[in-house]
Amino acid sequence: MTFVPAPGYQPTYNPILPYSSPIPGGLSVGMSIYIQGETNEHMRRFAVNFAMGPEPEADIAFHFNPRFDGWDKVVFNSRQSGQWNEEERKKSMPFKKGEPFELVVMIMQEYYKVMVNGNPFYEFGHRIPIQAVTHLQVDGDLTVRSINFIGGNPTPNQMPMAPPAYPGPGVAPQPPVNLPSMEGAPVFNPPVPYTGKLQGGLMTRRTIIIKGFVPSSAKRFAINFKVGLTGEVALHINPRLDEGVVVRNSLQNGAWGSEERNVSHNPFSRGEFFDLSIRAGTDRFKVFANGRHLFDFSHRLSAFQTVDILEITGDVNLSYVQI
Repeated sequence: MTFVPAPGYQPTYNPILPYSSPIPGGLSVGMSIYIQGETNEHMRRFAVNFAMGPEPEADIAFHFNPRFDGWDKVVFNSRQSGQWNEEERKKSMPFKKGEPFELVVMIMQEYYKVMVNGNPFYEFGHRIPIQAVTHLQVDGDLTVRSINFIGGNPTPNQMPMAPPAYPGPGVAPQPPVNLPSMEGAPVFNPPVPYTGKLQGGLMTRRTIIIKGFVPSSAKRFAINFKVGLTGEVALHINPRLDEGVVVRNSLQNGAWGSEERNVSHNPFSRGEFFDLSIRAGTDRFKVFANGRHLFDFSHRLSAFQTVDILEITGDVNLSYVQI
């Protein structure tokens, strides 16, 4: 089954390192780059580069370089005409060896804003116009689970086809997909419980993106697609960490229906990040987790288009929601 990305959402899963890929549509203000991964147990350093070309020796507008070398720090820099410029350093380390992380780089008007695990970390002023940046490069002592280019405002002639990603063992490669601009503003790091309004209702082909982290003490959380007027729930997704299952159900006329529990894999684990895509089809919801098909859920509400509320509650930290 083909994964259809949401508008403005271009995922790459389990890329081989070193990673070097064109930035779909080019770099623009308002774009965010999400990198989810895990550092190596014996990590010394890794780098994320916003480069002006695909070559390893290409000039770099923004170099992000965590270093475990006795005095742990993160180095920031740029490279022009093959020469490194003056370093900026922050002598604190937001990463831990052998542990998962989420790195977000937000492209602001005057600087790159870096967030790690949902917390603001650093702002690096633009030294080189962002329009000169063409590629994202990642390499070093880490494993990358996903790279996502989200948002931005590319013009039509800045919309190249993204190359197919290597999706990992046992997963079919994804076809190239154009990256359109975002249809609605994403929400970053919203508090839980979260409630979002689905303007216009749950139209066919609408895709909702939820990215988050399951705390080490989590027992369960829930994602509900609700009808605000009646309180009915068209789809209830309920990862139960204490049972190791992902329960799905619906609520109609005040009564829960029959549970569905079977999944080919469970992507929700304590201490791990997840990337969930939920797409409304004509006869069912299609749900993907970390780029892999997780389950389908046939519509039980005859008028599922009346769903106008997304509700998220329980033991989960949210980093990004797009509805």
